[in-house]
Amino acid sequence: MDAADFSAVLSEVRRFVRERVVPLEAEIDEKDEMPAEIREAAKKMGLFGFALPEEYGGLGLSMYEEAQLMFELGYTTPSLRSMFGTNNGIAGHVLMVGGTEEQKADWLPRIASGDVLASFALTEAEAGSDPSTLTTRAHLDGDEWVINGAKRYITNAPLADVFMVFARTDPDAPRTRGISTFLVPAGTPGLTVAPKDHKMGQFGAWTADVYFDDVRVPASALVGGEAGLNRGFGTAMGCIAHGRVHISSLCVGMAERLVDESVEYARTRRQSGKLIGSFQLVQGLIADSMTDYYAGRATVLEAARAFDAGTDTKIGPSCTKYFASEMVWRVADRAVQVHGGAGYMRGVAVERFYRDARLFRIYEGTSQIQQVIIAKALLGEAARG
Repeated sequence: MDAADFSAVLSEVRRFVRERVVPLEAEIDEKDEMPAEIREAAKKMGLFGFALPEEYGGLGLSMYEEAQLMFELGYTTPSLRSMFGTNNGIAGHVLMVGGTEEQKADWLPRIASGDVLASFALTEAEAGSDPSTLTTRAHLDGDEWVINGAKRYITNAPLADVFMVFARTDPDAPRTRGISTFLVPAGTPGLTVAPKDHKMGQFGAWTADVYFDDVRVPASALVGGEAGLNRGFGTAMGCIAHGRVHISSLCVGMAERLVDESVEYARTRRQSGKLIGSFQLVQGLIADSMTDYYAGRATVLEAARAFDAGTDTKIGPSCTKYFASEMVWRVADRAVQVHGGAGYMRGVAVERFYRDARLFRIYEGTSQIQQVIIAKALLGEAARG
């Protein structure tokens, strides 16, 4: 995107986040629902397709540009980003990475506009950070694929119009092979979405289990067509690598907000007749958080540059996801500490962000999985013993 145009987009999103969404954070958390007017405003701003190609109606942002946009979106409740994150990220990228030209032309314009909400149905009860062990299966019956299985913690499932479903199509193949991806519209007979999950945090972002009981889809629903058969695992990993940089950027945006909340509280709160900002141990907490935020921002931008250049699409995304998710958790913990008892009270922003931040160390691959990925990539055969 032209630099001037991108600057204008960032400014518009910043105003939207800080003037319209931030004042509604407590309401979104309490009601566990994103207001319809915020959803419609996001659609008009093109936020459902910022990472999708311009030829399909998206903004076509690079990873480096996307990271900067996520810094702005991360400043408020993560449920805002979650509303359109899967369209731009792991779900939309399934088609970008593995879809046929016909599939892209059919689905991506509707996904980019927000007229279609897409879900990424990969995780299962016994296949989370390592999806190679998934057990959902699909077999060909005439000119239809029949899908059976269950998915867990699927973001936007209660609202989704289409699911990108990963299923094992060759049960005899090695674990990372024999997996394919299918486009399954909501309402297809046999597809059932369970009631939304009641989570620790990130209220307003809905997840749910999804069940497939002899769900039949046409042969054209196989992502990538015949060329995509048994190539779903590679597609998923490509989408997740992008998603890890995306989530890392969100963590940085939240860390900035937490630093701002901590600084403002320390500048105005008095204890023992003094502003708590004059206490050196409080200063130390804030200095540590600012340093963490600064390092996280730099790490994400470097990973985004390398991702765009194609020079690092594996170690970099894992390193930045590992660092940024752990970083924002430390910053959230310190923010509560700076606020003291007030930080433990519902209705205070840092209490809410403390709950919200905990998830980042789990989804898009746990911190422990990132450690394994990084170490194996560096050590090669030595890591296998």
